[in-house]
Amino acid sequence: MPVNQTLSTYSDWTYGAAVLVYFLAAVLYLCEAAFARPAKVRAGSLVAAGGTRADGTWAPGRVTRPEKSRAERLGRMGLALNVLGVLLQAGSLVLRGFATGRVPWSNMYEYMSLLTLAGVVTWLVLARMFPVRRLGGFVLVPVVVLMFLGGTVLYAEASPVPPPLQSYWLVVHVSVISVSSGVLLVPGVASVLYLLKSSGRARFVKLPDAEVLDRLAYRSTVFAFPLFTIGIICGAIWAEAAWGRFWGWDPKETVAFVSWVVYAAYLHARATAGWRGRPAAWINSLGFALTVFNLFFINLVTTGLHSYAGVG
Repeated sequence: MPVNQTLSTYSDWTYGAAVLVYFLAAVLYLCEAAFARPAKVRAGSLVAAGGTRADGTWAPGRVTRPEKSRAERLGRMGLALNVLGVLLQAGSLVLRGFATGRVPWSNMYEYMSLLTLAGVVTWLVLARMFPVRRLGGFVLVPVVVLMFLGGTVLYAEASPVPPPLQSYWLVVHVSVISVSSGVLLVPGVASVLYLLKSSGRARFVKLPDAEVLDRLAYRSTVFAFPLFTIGIICGAIWAEAAWGRFWGWDPKETVAFVSWVVYAAYLHARATAGWRGRPAAWINSLGFALTVFNLFFINLVTTGLHSYAGVG
């Protein structure tokens, strides 16, 4: 199927727009984190929510509402831009898929876009569940860096599926492993911030409570770990069909397996009383480092059976 160059160009434009929007959102998030102050309280209007007098009649009372600070307004603006960036990035992937007539994750550029999209969507969901909006900048900064590198160093022109990837396992294995890896970026950032917060230094006082960061990291890892496991199993099945063996200790396979062991150790440590807190956070941070290492060093520096998924 010939590539639709018009749709491909629109895909590249929306990708670049998403990077710019994420960058602006990260700046606003960081401004909120830097300039946040305790909320002031101003008197509210009279409402029918007071109390009952001694004679049984109702007495309206006054309520107080927290005044939204400038920093909080910046954070809300950052969240709105964050959502816009997700829509642009998702649109970029959809346009790339229609332009090529295939699933849009057959090279490192597209894989990186899907991975970071999964991470940002995970962050938005968790931001609705936990009071951690101020951490948006810490999540989006690595996303912007990854997307910038993906759109420059790892960029690949829209093209049909390479012969080694012409399999239905491309839809299953690559989508699951990229989404799970993207989700794992969020607990990695949360664990690093947990270590900073629990250090007791005054400079990190504005970070959310350590307990909140710990629960955020744990719950997102619990969600991502089964997906990561399924992705590795699907990759092994595809390897047997393509190369005649389930496992060959290819560099990417090896690092993925080591990452799986580290995340399994984190979940076990998190459930063990003596290893909760900082020891568990250190293990999760190691898993985060291995995930990033596998994304770049393994794909760009080493050679192996996964080299076809590199920059070309």
